[in-house]
Amino acid sequence: MKQLNKYIDHTLLKPTATVKEIEILCNEAKEYDFATVCVNPCQIELAAKLLKNTNVGITTVIGFPLGANTSEVKAFETMDAIKKGATEIDMVVNIGAIKDQNWDLVLNDMKAVKKAAPNNTVKVIMENCLLEKEEIVKACQLAVEAGLEFVKTSTGFSTGGATFEDVKLMADTVKDKAQVKAAGGVRTFEDAQKMIENGATRLGTSGGVSIVKGQDNTSNY
Repeated sequence: MKQLNKYIDHTLLKPTATVKEIEILCNEAKEYDFATVCVNPCQIELAAKLLKNTNVGITTVIGFPLGANTSEVKAFETMDAIKKGATEIDMVVNIGAIKDQNWDLVLNDMKAVKKAAPNNTVKVIMENCLLEKEEIVKACQLAVEAGLEFVKTSTGFSTGGATFEDVKLMADTVKDKAQVKAAGGVRTFEDAQKMIENGATRLGTSGGVSIVKGQDNTSNY
């Protein structure tokens, strides 16, 4: 099994994030050799500069945090992000379309982003706290159909984050056709281990340093 640090997308998505905080985030990511940093699109170029010639990737978020942008906007945002240096894309699903059971829209929304990022890892954020279990399963199935590499539990900005139960449900649904990212609420080393045991292969957290040190993550993401 890979080392815990390589499960972590070291995350800073709060709207008040400053250049100094992004610099700290990237320096920590280099020091602990995390999988990626996860930053807002306006900070991709700074992160790319700071992480040049390292093994740390750059994740950014698309249609964040509501998922309510049009597919065309999400596709453009994705292409722009990749041009600026993003290596992985975390897009928010169209939550309202799921509630409407407009599965064609949900699927085509995912496909539009994947078409814009054919050579990059794409993760779709489901925002499970707003969904029924059947909706999570269906959305995971559509993510596989769209050719996405990951399904992800949460933005960390809604009413709840990842749960062990949801991670297992998602992993059982996608099986070996996609991977699962648990995000929001991964507080401790024990949480991280249990998420992995339930099927997560990536963890989104702002407390990566605390977690790999075996300390509690006291941040709110």
